[in-house]
Amino acid sequence: MIHPDTEVKFISSEVGYGLVAKKFIPMGTITWVMDKFDQVIPQKIFHSLETKYKEILDTYAFRDYKGNHILCWDNARYVNHSFKANCLSTAYDFELAIRDIYPGEELTDDYGYLNINEPFRGRDEGTKRKIVYPDDVVKYYKIWDKKLAKAFIKISKVNQPLRYMISPGKWSEINQIEKGQKEMDSILRCYFKS
Repeated sequence: MIHPDTEVKFISSEVGYGLVAKKFIPMGTITWVMDKFDQVIPQKIFHSLETKYKEILDTYAFRDYKGNHILCWDNARYVNHSFKANCLSTAYDFELAIRDIYPGEELTDDYGYLNINEPFRGRDEGTKRKIVYPDDVVKYYKIWDKKLAKAFIKISKVNQPLRYMISPGKWSEINQIEKGQKEMDSILRCYFKS
């Protein structure tokens, strides 16, 4: 489930539609949580689908560490790629705002950790990286882990509209990580080696 203070808007002819913040979303806010309505399409089912359906999944879904395609039922599927992403996935089936996100600003992910099938050229954002590769998480996980660690320590200090979506056991673990009592699992756990 995507953060409630977001909406789909047309971004540009190059990008198409994207998800933007309607209100201020501070660093450390959970911006997406995998929920019971998100569809999990196992590899075996994916490979049995017609090409048209595979193309839809390649556009709107991501793959988890098992290689399953995850198709979000809500507007989360409109979160676009950015080499300067303001949200990052965690090893705990949720994403965090890794910096403050302002009203009207697009929420973005780095598709390098979403187990894409084929490399693609992202829009030019003035970064050294120009192409997203299926194994980028292996190359950049240490950088992304540092960004996530900074956001994790703010989790209980900011409003969390999606808190109710997280189980008590997982929330307890999150609090232990936030307090430095437990080490955060690396984003590398999200990697699927195809």
